[in-house]
Amino acid sequence: MGEKSKILIIGGSGRIGKYIVQASAISGHPTFAFVRQTTSLHPVKAQLLRKFTKLGVSLLYGDIYNHGSLVSAIKQVDVVISTLGADQLAAQTNIISAIKESGNIKRFVPSEFGNDVDHVNAVEPANSVYATKAKIRRTIEAEGIPYTYVPSGIFATLILPLQFRYISENRVNILGDGNVKAIYNKEQDIGTYTIRAVDDPRTLNKTLLIKPPKNIITFNEIVALKEKKLGKSLHKTYIPGEKLLKDMEAYSGSYKLGLAINHSIFIKGDQTNFEIDPSKEVEASELYPDVNYTPVEELL
Repeated sequence: MGEKSKILIIGGSGRIGKYIVQASAISGHPTFAFVRQTTSLHPVKAQLLRKFTKLGVSLLYGDIYNHGSLVSAIKQVDVVISTLGADQLAAQTNIISAIKESGNIKRFVPSEFGNDVDHVNAVEPANSVYATKAKIRRTIEAEGIPYTYVPSGIFATLILPLQFRYISENRVNILGDGNVKAIYNKEQDIGTYTIRAVDDPRTLNKTLLIKPPKNIITFNEIVALKEKKLGKSLHKTYIPGEKLLKDMEAYSGSYKLGLAINHSIFIKGDQTNFEIDPSKEVEASELYPDVNYTPVEELL
């Protein structure tokens, strides 16, 4: 292995971004976090930034809507990773423009964390979010920018507590029939796999799917594991896909988006209803068998 790439994470103080920053720093990559000046004024995020600096992370202040600050930051690194949220996905065209002007980036990892957008059959508003991600992919490819796409599956430590939020009442809601397989990954593991890929020629211009065998599981199986750990049965309410779609009509904004994503995952099976195409896709746990990922059973 040669010298480790210098990595810039844009959106590093966000939900998944902080785990990727930490994974990069811990793995020995010279790590840079691109943050807005206002981020340091937020008490919780200011504490996170202090944690970054203790890990040796360099903070570069700027804004994705300020072309000059983007170019200046990108010229200092070899790899750019975007972890921007749904409301800023389209603005990744600004990052692409800055990468083209800089001319030094050997890998771009756009914000792909979630479902693989080339294998989805979603309803609105999730469909528009996925379409934006797909458009960013096609723009990257058209511009000839080296890339790796990293769909991550479900953020396990975020979603599992939500799925068992009624456990104190000894009940659980199950979307569909509960037999559709989904992929649950601990956020730290997503960070680890992402950073392992950035200097790996096997992932260049490929999609890195994170599908560890023990984390490909139906929700019925998860409920059974939970019941075993609790030593008691839970009352199960099954919510058909048609009812979920009807319920969505009463909501808007991020909550409706979340329901639409759930429909894609647990009704349509969009995380597991396709085979890996080795010409353009690789699987993380096969490439990096030495990574001790966290199985769902342990997360429970």
